[in-house]
Amino acid sequence: MTPPVNPQATRRRPGRAALALAVLLAAPLGGCSVFGSPDELRGNRADPELLRDITPGVSSKADITALLGSPSATSTFDGSEWYYISATTRLRPARTPGLDNQRVVVVRFNERDIVQAVEQKGERDMRDIAMSERTTPVPGNERSLLQALFGNIGRFGPAPTQPEGPGVGSGAR
Repeated sequence: MTPPVNPQATRRRPGRAALALAVLLAAPLGGCSVFGSPDELRGNRADPELLRDITPGVSSKADITALLGSPSATSTFDGSEWYYISATTRLRPARTPGLDNQRVVVVRFNERDIVQAVEQKGERDMRDIAMSERTTPVPGNERSLLQALFGNIGRFGPAPTQPEGPGVGSGAR
């Protein structure tokens, strides 16, 4: 005798299909900011509250170092300007880096190393710089195929010989 067939057991369960559909539809959401990487602070961010404690004409380089720490960069030739450079970065979809909220604090000193001025620069102060695609020609880099294949033949001479004389060599005579 065969057992009775349950018609509900032979039907596919709609829950599995709905789950598979939900997974397929949710896959493109991986690039959304909800699933994005966290923001990372880079550089030395000068806190605006600490910047209020700087008094031009009174504060010295030692005061600024104690208050803000070492600068990210200094002026090239005389050291009369200190730069505190910071930015927030995050990895965007397709692993491309993104730069947000870049800020530079410039502290200018006079000849006695006393603060002359404090300036904050943001993204609105930046300028776009067009990169040149030109390259500087370097002589001697363009070689033919034969020069590349046989260029080192005859360039090297015989190995140098050992000098002979008293006290040179390991053997006794």
